[in-house]
Amino acid sequence: MTAEEAVGRLGSGMTVGIGGWGSRRKPMALVRALLRSEVTDLTVVSCGGPDVGLLAAAGRIRKLVAPFATLDSVPLEPHFRAARQRGAFELMELDEAMFMWGLTAAAHRLPFLPVRAGLGSDVMRVNPGLRTVTSPYEDGEELVAVPALRLDAALVHLNRADIHGNGQYLGPDPYFDDLFCSAAEHAYVSCERIVATEEFTKAGGPQTLVVQRHSVAGVVKAPNGAHFASCAPDYERDEPFQKHYVASAGDPEAWRAFTERFLSGGESAYQSAVQAWHEEQR
Repeated sequence: MTAEEAVGRLGSGMTVGIGGWGSRRKPMALVRALLRSEVTDLTVVSCGGPDVGLLAAAGRIRKLVAPFATLDSVPLEPHFRAARQRGAFELMELDEAMFMWGLTAAAHRLPFLPVRAGLGSDVMRVNPGLRTVTSPYEDGEELVAVPALRLDAALVHLNRADIHGNGQYLGPDPYFDDLFCSAAEHAYVSCERIVATEEFTKAGGPQTLVVQRHSVAGVVKAPNGAHFASCAPDYERDEPFQKHYVASAGDPEAWRAFTERFLSGGESAYQSAVQAWHEEQR
């Protein structure tokens, strides 16, 4: 399907998980399609990067569940920072292990999973809704009951996919993309290239098939679809453009010019505008 068709299945008020990690292999083509839609009032579950920044800048987030929001080479996502400083949305900030096990609980359709992560930390203080449970066995250990992070929909980006919904990563890390898809009622996978199923064995091997077709509702062909995040080994992060994005975030006029130039049209218009901008920098 197209990015617009995938986003067309989302609705305001949904809980949407977004794969990738910081400014790495984010489904940015799908996020940009989401920005062009009328969908709003979202609960976003993400290891946050420019996906969170763009949705925050557009006022589409009601609640964010995240362990961080970073651009990697830029420690704190600037639009996330600005939105939090003005109290634009609710934040549930979790330890990374708690985040992983919350997705795992949802993937297994469990209400929660007990973990040690978070004990003795301010995670419990800033999330007063978190509860602890006591082991029913002889140890009697007190553990954090991490609630399931159930998702209405998930958006992830992978290096390769087939038309059936099997997805392959070729970079250094699967991140939590498989958990996002399994934790969601419906998952949509964008990819750099759609391949025949038998091609998966030619690069990476079967262990790189991080997403299986049973958990995927739609596949979107989106070359350069993670830009300006990285999608190794297909391409690295576009650091010059990311710096341009960050510089634009602190100035309302500069941000207006950025959105008009890069975010006012469709995906092909975005890619063309980015290419033209790079040519201007030479």
